[in-house]
Order: sequence, then structure tokens, then C-alpha cells
Amino acid sequence: MRLVALLILVAPGVLAVYGIKLIRDSLFGELQPLFLHLFLQGVAGVVFVIGGLFFIGGFILHRDRKRNKTKGRFENR
Repeated sequence: MRLVALLILVAPGVLAVYGIKLIRDSLFGELQPLFLHLFLQGVAGVVFVIGGLFFIGGFILHRDRKRNKTKGRFENR
């Protein structure tokens, strides 16, 4: 079960790391062949980073709610 959870978390983590690389490349002016403009590359990088972090944070929050470790701070309404 832990291996499945690790595999679920690795994909968004890799996506977030790739997003950081895209942001860095767009700041230094290196265009990747997949994108047409530096602006689109930078926006895609920001989306990848935010999406990956939200997925990992949501996964951890869901796990903590299931194990009653949130102490009532994040109740479902």
C-alpha cells in the first residue's frame, strides 16, 4: 500500500520539478521545442508547479483527515 502511495506522489512531484525547469529556462531565454513563445513556456511552468504542489498537499491532507490527525481544523462542511 505504501508503494502505491509513493507512486501516486512521484508523478506530480516530477511534474512540479519540470515546471521549475520551464520557469528557469523562460527566465534565461531558452525556448523548449514544445512551446512557441517564452511566455507560454513560463505560464505552463507555473501551472505545473502549482498543480503538482496542490495535488501533493491535497493527498497529505486527505491522508491526515482519514487518520484523524487534523484536530478538527479542516472539517468537511
